Amino acid sequence: MELRVEQLIAGYPGHRAVAGVDLTVPSGEVVAIVGPNGCGKSTLLRSIARLHQPESGRILAGDADIWQLRQRQAAHRIALLPQSPLAPEAVTVAGLVRYGRHPHQGLFRQWSREDERAVGEALRATGVAGLADRRLDQLSGGQRQRCWLAMVLAQETPVVLLDEPTSALDIGHAVEVLDLVREVAVAGRTVVMVLHDLAGAARYADTVVAMKDGRIVAQGAPRDVVDSALVRELYGIEADILQAPDDGSPVVVPAARHAAAAVAAR
Repeated sequence: MELRVEQLIAGYPGHRAVAGVDLTVPSGEVVAIVGPNGCGKSTLLRSIARLHQPESGRILAGDADIWQLRQRQAAHRIALLPQSPLAPEAVTVAGLVRYGRHPHQGLFRQWSREDERAVGEALRATGVAGLADRRLDQLSGGQRQRCWLAMVLAQETPVVLLDEPTSALDIGHAVEVLDLVREVAVAGRTVVMVLHDLAGAARYADTVVAMKDGRIVAQGAPRDVVDSALVRELYGIEADILQAPDDGSPVVVPAARHAAAAVAAR
């Protein structure tokens, strides 16, 4: 399902966080939104997820404006994994993933074989089926993040939103999560994720969207937009941009300020 954001304006009292953003995400692609702290990327994601009411503009999932839908209808189209999700105390992995089926429940529709199938597929897709009976609080950070992703996948929405899915993970677990994100897109879902890690965005996203001061300052394929000028504009630092030997994706190598000063002094 294609996701479109049209002239979106959103903010808070006295502060405009998103200033007229246009964005199109084709079905089955991964878009990574990057930029410095306070640039508006999380507010944009929260607006798409119906957690922050925009001032104006439209957000369309397929042919429907999500802010014109009922909450349950929107939850059939878009699922969000927030940056710091909270789980009920002592919940098991299977119990957590079952929460993803909540939008499919109702007064006349209780737990079904279809729900059980969706939960089982999500557990297997994220590699945590063997942990189904374990308590979430007994797992490592990487395992927990995969369990949260399983919950989102169990919701079976065509659009998946991820807010900093690799935060607080070591490089090994971060790679596992981003590999899983790619698999989700290959399976046909549309993925929009906010990342602080520009290198990870360049490696795993089909499109990088760079934001600054509430506006998009660059967007396109990573090898077309990730360069030293963009790093300088976003973060105020110098960086060398190398190419990954296997696929040519950009590799960002920040220049240490003390090293640059030593070279200048020669």
